[in-house]
Parts: sequence; structure tokens; C-alpha cells
Amino acid sequence: MSLTKPVPLYPAYIDLLEFDFEDYPELDSLFKSEDKWWLEHFKWGQAFLEYTGRNKSIHTYDRFRNEIERFLLWSFIVKKTPIDQLRKNDILEYADFCWLPPVSWIGTSNQERFKLSNGYSTANKFWAPYKIQIPKSLKNIQDVADIDKKKYRPSQQTLTSSFTALIVFYSYLMGEEHCLGNPAQIAKKDCRHFITDAQVKEVKRLSTPQWEYVLETAMTMANEDETFERSLFVIASLKTLFLRISELSERPAWSPIMGHFWQDEDDNWWLKVFGKGRKLRDTTVPEDYIPFLKRYRASRGLSSLPTSNENTVLVEKIRGQGGMTSRHLRRLVQTVFDKAYLNMKQDVGEDKALKLKEASTHWLRHTGASMEIERGRPLKDVSEDLGHASMATTDTVYVHSESKLRAKSGKERKVN
Repeated sequence: MSLTKPVPLYPAYIDLLEFDFEDYPELDSLFKSEDKWWLEHFKWGQAFLEYTGRNKSIHTYDRFRNEIERFLLWSFIVKKTPIDQLRKNDILEYADFCWLPPVSWIGTSNQERFKLSNGYSTANKFWAPYKIQIPKSLKNIQDVADIDKKKYRPSQQTLTSSFTALIVFYSYLMGEEHCLGNPAQIAKKDCRHFITDAQVKEVKRLSTPQWEYVLETAMTMANEDETFERSLFVIASLKTLFLRISELSERPAWSPIMGHFWQDEDDNWWLKVFGKGRKLRDTTVPEDYIPFLKRYRASRGLSSLPTSNENTVLVEKIRGQGGMTSRHLRRLVQTVFDKAYLNMKQDVGEDKALKLKEASTHWLRHTGASMEIERGRPLKDVSEDLGHASMATTDTVYVHSESKLRAKSGKERKVN
């Protein structure tokens, strides 16, 4: 078997921990037929990703897996050179490749890497290393074959993530004495695709009217069908408690439970959150949120409020046992966004509702934090509830103090 087009190399983290070539016959055949360094490099990547998943987070594992997989496939198929022999100019060549990959390397949707067939994991033929972002407005169109893949260009954030992963990968390989240097670190400053960005950053959030339509829509859906109580609870939690979608989801290292809500001696409610960087934090739970917690628990036949030793899953599957994945939670939120868009479009027109077509679950976190800051809540308190390591991050992302002052003074400029 000779590899001429990209195939997935690494499964999900939980499957990588028990990886056996007998379960992946295509990969087994591939590495037996190619140069020995292919298998050696695959094992380097495997060890690095195991280390990443164990010491960082599943999210970081997924992000680094994407980058390491692409890089190894490029070294196998395109460069045909072991990565411990690559130098600065080779990495810059790889950056050019990432900037304009072949159409055959680009997909139009998220795809599983492997499919289970007859007890074995086989490569999904629809998977591709790169993905062109399709506007949400086109996602309901049946045929997206007309999307011009040649228009793919990575964002500055994507390009930065690629270099970050390569630099960390090479640092790991140096520590394991597989490589003598870090060409990715040297190459980054000379990459011609990086742009110095001095733009005013736009916070991706909903306006107050848009948020009101989302909340009202979720409440109406829940009032009409108890099944949607879960959707209402998720949306209220993401916005009011400033949560990331992963912080509500079931993960190998953490299972959110009702017992993570707790009350201090002054009757203040808190929620224990397992966040980014494998850090635990306690976020404040406002009184206005408690009715949403109570009605969701009532829909599940639970007591009014949780107890500290309660092991009940925080967000429950309708069918089956255990908590929900981030993907399933996103689907719940997206259903409400879609309905809220239609309601707002009908009432006040498409222009004012349009952002609801672009919105993602993370916009709810941004929306909640931005609104609290606008109401005058101390920046330090909001920053700690968000789980930011420093208030400067909160100010940069949500407040834009200097930009707002500049915009205000800019309004006063005269034509005459």
C-alpha cells in the first residue's frame, strides 16, 4: 500500500490510549509497506499526543492532533523527508502549503476520522486534513459541492495555532532526544503569511434584543414541550454563568454533576467548574438563575435544589445514561438559535436578526460577561468568574477601554 492522498492517523484520545494496529488494518498495512521512518514518526506523534491529552486537556489534544497529523502527512506524502532532518526553510515551505493546500486535502464539513466496519476501524473517505468554513446561511443547502475550495485560506489564528503546535512538538522531541533543534521556532518570525494586526477586536456576542429573543424562544419551547427544559437550562447556564460548552459536557477527566453546585455559610450559591488548562474554579451563581435550575430539576423529578453530595448528572441525556458531549450540547443550542432567528426576523426584520444565524454557543459566554461589565459589575469579579488568569485578558476581550475612548473622541471629529 502506497500513500498518495491523506488519511487520518490518530483516533480520539480515549482510543489512542488503547491503540493497537490490529484494530486499524489500513494503518498497519500502510506502515509495513512504507519507509521505517514513517512508523517511527507515527510513534513520536502518538507519544506526544498521549502526553498532551494526559497533561493538558482533551480540547488541547484535539487541536494538537489536527496539526501534528497534517504535518506528518505533509512530510510523508509531499516533502518525503523525516521531520528530524527538516530545517527553517522546510518549515516555511510547509507554511506555504498550509496557506494554499491542494483541493484534495480540503473538506467542507467536520467528519469522523474512522468508521467501525466488521469490528475494525477504517479510514473515513470523506475526512480531509483541512476544512473550508461554510457560512451558517449555506449549511441547510443540500448540495455544497459548488463551494470553491480554492478560496480556502487559514485565518491568522489558525496559522498561529499551527506554529504553536509544531514548536511544542519539536520541544517535546528535543526533550526525548529525537531532534537536536526546533526549526519551527526559528521559522515563525520569517513566515510571510503572518500579518501584524492592529485592528479593534469585535466581541462576538448577541445584542440585548437578540439575547431576549433567544431566552424567550427557549422558554416558550420549554413551556410547550418539557423535553426542551434541558435546552433552556443549558442556554441560561452558558450565558449567566459564563461557561464554555466543554464545561457543561462529559469528559474523560471530569463529569459535571448537580453536587458541583454548593452554598456557603452566607447562603451564596456557587458552581464548581473544571475549566481550560485543567483548572478548577468556583463561579458565582446569581439569584436570578436559581429559578432556571429549579425548573430543570423539577422536569427531571429531582428536589428543588441540589445537595453537596448529589451525584446526579448535571445535563442528562434523554436516552441512555451519563452526561452529554459538547457536540450534542451545541445541537441543543443551535435548535433554539434557529427558532429565535425566525421569530426575530418575522417581528423586526432580517437585518436585526442576522447575527443569530452566525452565533455559536461561545457567544453566550461573551454575551453574559459583556452585559455584566456594561451594568457596572467590577471587572475583577467578572474576570474571576470567567476563569481568566488576569484582568488584562478580560479587559482586552470584553471591555476595549482604550478603543471605546478612541471611538468616543472620533465621533467628535468635524468635516469643516
